[in-house]
Amino acid sequence: MVKIVGIGGSLRPNSSSYKALNLAIQRVEALGADVEILDLRQMKLPFCDGGDEYPDYPDVARLQDTVKKADGLILSTPEYHGGVSGVLKNALDLMGFEHLSGKVTGLISVLGGQSNSNALNDMRLIVRWVHGWVIPEQVAIAQSWKAFDEEGKLLDEKLSQRFDQLAQSLVDNTQKLRDAA
Repeated sequence: MVKIVGIGGSLRPNSSSYKALNLAIQRVEALGADVEILDLRQMKLPFCDGGDEYPDYPDVARLQDTVKKADGLILSTPEYHGGVSGVLKNALDLMGFEHLSGKVTGLISVLGGQSNSNALNDMRLIVRWVHGWVIPEQVAIAQSWKAFDEEGKLLDEKLSQRFDQLAQSLVDNTQKLRDAA
């Protein structure tokens, strides 16, 4: 089965981005995928300076190795000022083609206000630039502060169905691409 790695782009303790990422990972795992979440809140990553090595930051090597060994990714970010979070962008910048190329990727954004696709489009461009494959199914959660109950479950059934569609497409397309390689 395929290995899917989730990366959340928030540093908040009770992050809606991580709630959404956890939901997606649970659904991917229920479809038989091997899963792992790289929690950027728990990692010590430097600002990317364009270099290839960061010997003082072992979490960079962990990030790179984990992603390189994955078949697919789920990226989840809050939308800040109309775009992807700096935390997620920096983590992606710490990796290169050798880590991200060929990865089938599902995208999730959470917003405090009305839904739009700015952060989703940012992530789509970044993944495409490093020769990754972004699935067409994506999820944007508007007014994320009221989208989840206290246990982290979605309150909107239609939104929940979109997570099912994202998970199914990610697993199916990751398996297809891996089989073709």
